[in-house]
Amino acid sequence: MNSIDDVQTRLADQSYVCGRSLATVIYLALTLGRPVFLEGEAGTGKTEVAKALAASLGRRLIRLQCYEGLDAASAVYEWNFAAQMLALRRAETTGEAAPDLFSDDFLIARPLLEAMRPQPGGAPVLLIDEIDRTDAPFEAFLLEALSDFQVTIPETGPVTAPEPPIVILTSNRTREVHDALKRRCLYHWVDYPSHAREMEILAARAPEAAARLSREVVAFVQALRTEDLFKKPGVAETIDWAKCLLALDMIELSPEVIADTLGALLKYQDDIQKLQGSEAKRILDEVRAELA
Repeated sequence: MNSIDDVQTRLADQSYVCGRSLATVIYLALTLGRPVFLEGEAGTGKTEVAKALAASLGRRLIRLQCYEGLDAASAVYEWNFAAQMLALRRAETTGEAAPDLFSDDFLIARPLLEAMRPQPGGAPVLLIDEIDRTDAPFEAFLLEALSDFQVTIPETGPVTAPEPPIVILTSNRTREVHDALKRRCLYHWVDYPSHAREMEILAARAPEAAARLSREVVAFVQALRTEDLFKKPGVAETIDWAKCLLALDMIELSPEVIADTLGALLKYQDDIQKLQGSEAKRILDEVRAELA
């Protein structure tokens, strides 16, 4: 990508509407070979950045989904124990020489090892998703892996990437990630979009939605984000809700259809209960007054 504008254009070609500040971070990351650390509320499009970037560059996307208890071995490799045992028994039965149990034939590459290997089309995009779900020891391991773009398999030795992967880390900020990891990355906070930006996003992801429905959906979701909710709806929920309304052949919002489809927008029962009855009508009336 040759410029910040080029980043925005190529991501837009993948239906990802990207603000200039985020496009600048991505452009600098590609130019300087630095990882990108994207932090923000769930559903604001952090994971989609990696998907759109990989598609726009024609690179393979390799995703490491983080979870509590994830360790280096699970993220890098494991040996196919069952295949090793079968190979040993076959050798014993046939009288052949014992196979090399620690060869590539028995190695199962996990995302980090796979990202260090040569890929057709160039270095892959490595998405380390929801790093905040892991713990401090795994973060410490990532510091070494992302500094040298190298992982070590004790039985065979180090594996170094011939071309460093394009690394994107995401966090929903369920806990603070250590500063040492953040310092090695270019940082960007992915916030909820403005009304105009969210309209662009919805037009890109649900272009079949009528203009009136899109305006009401975006304005209603924007209004919900100002309410006292346990979990505010993200952009992903805006898109899902619009698609649900389209599936129901809706051309505008009504209190009844809002009540029937809140499960596509809100994911906690306490939040849904707050929007039942007159509350949804109140917000819808305020939204329509503002739009008018």
